[in-house]
Amino acid sequence: MKRTKVKNQKIRIKKGDTVLVLSGKNKDKKAKVLSVSTDTGKIVVEGVNVVKKHQKPTRNFQGGIIEKPLPLFASKVMLVCPRCSEPTRIGIKLSGDKRVRVCKKCEEIVDKV
Repeated sequence: MKRTKVKNQKIRIKKGDTVLVLSGKNKDKKAKVLSVSTDTGKIVVEGVNVVKKHQKPTRNFQGGIIEKPLPLFASKVMLVCPRCSEPTRIGIKLSGDKRVRVCKKCEEIVDKV
């Protein structure tokens, strides 16, 4: 499978955020972000897009069927605001010298400062 870089991709979702899945089999599911890849524009969400993989036994691993979460595009999820608990778009404001993420609905700072 070919990996292509996404040009000018602005992923405003970070590891540890709670997101709402907008499309696919797990639509309307709230889950936590496990990892973010800015070069491909994909994220891994806990319990979403999980596949079963047949793993061969090695020295360190017994082997068997394991469940592995695969990445999905960041445009298919929306951040859930920790204050108003609703899915929202993300804005950026300056707080002193730092750029912080802001909820567009309630204007609350999303970043943990």
